[in-house]
Amino acid sequence: MLTLYIINTCDTCRKARKALEEKGIPFKTHDLRKDGLSAGLLEHILERVPLLDALNKRSKTWRDLPQEEKDSLDATSARRLLLEQPTLLKRPLLEVDDDTILVGYRDGDYDSLSG
Repeated sequence: MLTLYIINTCDTCRKARKALEEKGIPFKTHDLRKDGLSAGLLEHILERVPLLDALNKRSKTWRDLPQEEKDSLDATSARRLLLEQPTLLKRPLLEVDDDTILVGYRDGDYDSLSG
């Protein structure tokens, strides 16, 4: 079964969820804010998605970070930051199989998936 990692209040996550429902594709959700982002789950995601692709640099959370913190970000501090503030993780993330997680959503992204 597919897993959709979301933040429930995110409009893009709602669109992704709706697209899967309309296609009749069974999935479960994991709300990163409500259900949390553990170190194990973060590593699971980062084994499939490059760290720089996983950071949501368009979020208010990112924009509110001090510039010096952004400039000094390395792999260790980025992981720490993601664990402290899961809204910095791009979303939705759709785990399709053991090796593939699709990052983000735009209309048509799930057209190749079948129910």
